[in-house]
Amino acid sequence: MKHAAIVLGGALLLTGTAQGADLSWNGGAAATPFYSSSSAFNWSGFYAGVNAGYGGGSSIREATVGGPEIEDNTGGWSAGGQVGYNMDMGGGFIAGVEADGQWSSIGFDEDIGAAGTFESGIDAYGTLRGRAGMAFDRVMPYVTAGAAVGRGTMSTTDAANVVTSQSNTHLGWTVGAGLEAAATDNLTIKAEYLYVDLGTQTYSGLPGGSVDGTQRFSVVRAGLNYKF
Repeated sequence: MKHAAIVLGGALLLTGTAQGADLSWNGGAAATPFYSSSSAFNWSGFYAGVNAGYGGGSSIREATVGGPEIEDNTGGWSAGGQVGYNMDMGGGFIAGVEADGQWSSIGFDEDIGAAGTFESGIDAYGTLRGRAGMAFDRVMPYVTAGAAVGRGTMSTTDAANVVTSQSNTHLGWTVGAGLEAAATDNLTIKAEYLYVDLGTQTYSGLPGGSVDGTQRFSVVRAGLNYKF
């Protein structure tokens, strides 16, 4: 997922460079401004939409009574929706807030020998974030950060196919960046990267005893918004 962040960052840089190349120029006339701080597209207002992508990271667990940490790589899809509000602050600067909710299969499973199979993952998560971007007419690169909440599950399936499962609510934070572009006056498309740290919670009642589980992952996703 680090590579995804680098790719997205490069896309934002190239977008800004391309927009700079399109600034109007009038034969080198010194009196003619080559950049207009006002955006022809109106980004202000409420919007709602859908998104989907892929996430991966790490799941860390440790016996609550103490012991070695076990870290496993996680991966899976993520899909959901978002609602938000943008405000044009002038000079091309756009500030806003966005909330989203996601269904998720980000997790892992492993064979634990005679004890059966162990699984751990995030079933659902959501974020509440601030957004800040710079609009170049119909294209806006932005950064975003805020709070995150997720529903985690750990389970074991023994040799007799008996499942023991425990779920818990994680609270954490998220940070990321994205690129949004207006396809029409009401429809925008976006590509977004988020890093989500959901912190640690205790899972009790598992066959091996209580476990402290930590969930961290990155998500790269595409989305479609309708601007009201």
